[in-house]
Amino acid sequence: MASPSTLLDVAREAGVSPSTVSRILNGTAKVSDEKRLAVMAAIARTGFAPNQMAQGLKKGRSHTIGIVVQDIASPFFDETLRGVDDGLKDTGYASVIVSGHWDAQEEAERIRLLLARKVDGIILLSGRMADEAVLQFAQQRPIVSTGRALKTGHALGFKLDNEYGAWLAMRHLLELGHRRIAFVSGPEDNVDAAERLQGYRRALEEAGLKADPRLIVQGNFHENSGLLAASHLLDSQQQFTAVFAANDLSAYGVRLCLYRKGIRVPDDVSLVGFDDLPGSAYTTPPLTTIRQPLYEMGRIATHSLLRLINGEQVQAAIPPLELVVRETTRRR
Repeated sequence: MASPSTLLDVAREAGVSPSTVSRILNGTAKVSDEKRLAVMAAIARTGFAPNQMAQGLKKGRSHTIGIVVQDIASPFFDETLRGVDDGLKDTGYASVIVSGHWDAQEEAERIRLLLARKVDGIILLSGRMADEAVLQFAQQRPIVSTGRALKTGHALGFKLDNEYGAWLAMRHLLELGHRRIAFVSGPEDNVDAAERLQGYRRALEEAGLKADPRLIVQGNFHENSGLLAASHLLDSQQQFTAVFAANDLSAYGVRLCLYRKGIRVPDDVSLVGFDDLPGSAYTTPPLTTIRQPLYEMGRIATHSLLRLINGEQVQAAIPPLELVVRETTRRR
């Protein structure tokens, strides 16, 4: 049986020094792309498998990152996790995923669990914890969070402009001539949901219209709440020509209710969601929605966290929200 390849074998194959190979593997080398590619090609040819555990012990690292997700079953987080997974490719890092279930205390417990497992850093996907609690944990390990604005030496947060996204959705409907626009909101204690409600109200106000409280129905970001909200609107005999749902899952529920009642989308009622989940392009008809850069957010959060772990400065920005017009809206 052939002996396993060594770091020296890789160095000889690539025509570089063993220290250069080592620094490229641990992410500290400042070399040309050509040299880095030569080393990676040499690793592939020789079959060299670096002992990540040994490297980590020398540097006090585990080469793992923790990810706190709120709902493992949600397609919203699936898309972000796909970005995280792609961001970890060829880095030597693995991930440990736990769920916070939209509960601040549980999120804190999960972070303590990850810290006990000696993760090198944590990605917190949304959540209910206060910024102060996140910053306190970041004193122990670097943290990158979505859904909040943070920037310190150990913590970074990315926050999208939910109010602007909702305003975009409403402006689209208003420009199509809709005036009686119902809104299916998100959870009352969710910051994103509150900001989307503000965007809904602001767009109406700018159009010289008053928000009718009878057209605003409480939801919870899940399909069943969209179905129940649409049923409530129809049972109360409110007149409306369009529905703006605070997220795509709620819009799916609205669409199902309208279908069961024989109400055609978009011929009778236009419908807009928020998120642009992968399935939204394949609903019947395909859903007009506000696109959140979920995949990009995962990748950028991962790259930013790895830079924080290495003690590097981070300059990163998330792409803006944008309107994706498909087939569930039409001119009034």
